Amino acid sequence: MSDTSTAKRHSFGAFQHRGFLFYWLSRLCATFAVNIVSVSVGWQVYDMTRDPFDLGLIGLVQFMPALLLVLVTGSVADRFNRRLIMALCLAGEAVCVLGLLLFTISGSETVVFVFGILLMFGVVRAFMGPAQQSLAPNLVPPKDLASAIAWNSSAWQIATIVGPVTGGLLYGAAPEASYAVALALMALGAVLILMVPKPAQKILNDKASWETVIAGFRYVWKEKIVLGAISLDLFAVLLGGATALMPIFARDILEVGPWGLGMLRAAPAIGALSVAAWLAFNPIRNHAGLLLFGFVTVFGLSTIVFGLSTLVWVSIVALVVMGASDMVSVYIRETLIQLWTPDAVRGRVNAVNMVFVGASNELGEFRAGMSAAVFGAVSAVVIGGAGTVAIAALWARFFPDLRRARHLDGRP
Repeated sequence: MSDTSTAKRHSFGAFQHRGFLFYWLSRLCATFAVNIVSVSVGWQVYDMTRDPFDLGLIGLVQFMPALLLVLVTGSVADRFNRRLIMALCLAGEAVCVLGLLLFTISGSETVVFVFGILLMFGVVRAFMGPAQQSLAPNLVPPKDLASAIAWNSSAWQIATIVGPVTGGLLYGAAPEASYAVALALMALGAVLILMVPKPAQKILNDKASWETVIAGFRYVWKEKIVLGAISLDLFAVLLGGATALMPIFARDILEVGPWGLGMLRAAPAIGALSVAAWLAFNPIRNHAGLLLFGFVTVFGLSTIVFGLSTLVWVSIVALVVMGASDMVSVYIRETLIQLWTPDAVRGRVNAVNMVFVGASNELGEFRAGMSAAVFGAVSAVVIGGAGTVAIAALWARFFPDLRRARHLDGRP
């Protein structure tokens, strides 16, 4: 067999397993729906209040449950069937989307109802995250895990490209249509995950204790390379994230409307998907640490360019570069966590990871909204991008083992 044929077989190896195929399709549908909801809620809330601070609150109310429940959600993922947890959570997300649909149909402009629904959405996602991340390694053998991680990232990026554009178009035509489509996709995702054959999973049977609950934190603290990778991603995206402020840039700075907002939201995913496709066929085999720090720096610099731009095409190019560079960080972090973590503790470790991810995304949105309310949207984005560059330099010094890491599987 030729080297090309072997590489192609390994790249698509995850799809040789039927359970992973249904899991992948379920994630694609669910993430598509989340992105439709995200762009619709952002525009709807800003339309009602015109307050950047409220855009930040959208992220905060969705992040707080993951933080407050972190000691519970990971243990649940290790003690119970992860596939069933995913199905129940997808059904719960569908109920939340139904609530947003009914709110929109009612014509109410009481924004507190939206935040209440998003809070429940955050609770459901807090339980789903660890189960979802921990299920993939149960569906494929170790030799196909790198392929599964790359294709999981691709599913997320595909949905993140098409979802915001679709959400913007649907919301521009009729706000109710965007939520109705998201509801249908959530329901389909729940059905698809139930079609996954029951996977092998090392169920945690130990009696619940403080030691078992905090095992995820102990593991992350002990593995300094893992700690460095996820904390670098946390602070880089926490400071550099500009997603929450895109309704302001779309409406007031670039003046491109709901459809343009969808394009801005999709642009980072276009860059990320391109890199994810490349990594599926060309996984990182050497100098992983140096690549991680280099691309986090690029992420910060492109964020600054986006913040300063007043031209649509420059803004979109900057966002594409942001997404491409962030994808490298995501790939390295997720591969490290999945390959280095024992299955019996994987749910709790992923719960910790999801708090870091949530902090970088949702809490980052709150940081951006609060900064924009004080300094203005442009200054908030530029300052955040500069902070990301500084964090990359500091973490390269604080975590020398991560900087020197060459391979993702623990080999020297």
